[in-house]
Amino acid sequence: MIKHIVFDMGKVLLNYDGNKVCRHFIEDEAERKAVSTAVFDSQEWVLLDMGVMPEETALKKMQARLETDHAKEMAAQCLMHWHEHNLWPIEGMEELVAELKEKGYGIYLCSNASLRLLECSHMIPGISSFDGVLFSAEVKCIKPQKEIYGHLFDRFNLKPEECFFIDDLLMNIEGARECGMDGYCFADGDVKKLKEVLSRLAERQPVL
Repeated sequence: MIKHIVFDMGKVLLNYDGNKVCRHFIEDEAERKAVSTAVFDSQEWVLLDMGVMPEETALKKMQARLETDHAKEMAAQCLMHWHEHNLWPIEGMEELVAELKEKGYGIYLCSNASLRLLECSHMIPGISSFDGVLFSAEVKCIKPQKEIYGHLFDRFNLKPEECFFIDDLLMNIEGARECGMDGYCFADGDVKKLKEVLSRLAERQPVL
């Protein structure tokens, strides 16, 4: 029996656009593209999500790939302020979280995210309804590694078979299933379809 719903954050509860903060700070298109690639498409970005590299170190490595002092400064601005400009709630998710909470489900978050995201957890739709939040940087591993799911279960005393996971990446759902937690891939962003899937949980009908 499913007792708990576990949400991913990005592309599930919050939308994000890595270029939005770059458009805010940088006028020149070529420089904007270079900074976006150096910061958001970098190995350091993944390591920040894993919590294994200090932000200062990551920034220096990102800047080393840029040619001009101005671009390096813009990389610093984008990294420092990206969470202020890149995130906005997905319509309908706050209501869905509230409905699930009212039905008696435990509500949890398991997201690949750097420690900086802890500063803006208030932006998560329905955050007051959540019973627990786990960011990957806190435990130094990321989805779909089995270790992060283990941390989720252990920290909040959850049984995998009683949890249902919603993520926008199939590999993360598959990783969860390997640990005993079923789930649904929310890749299409269709909230109505997601609600239909969740409405069948009580009956435990197969999820397509």
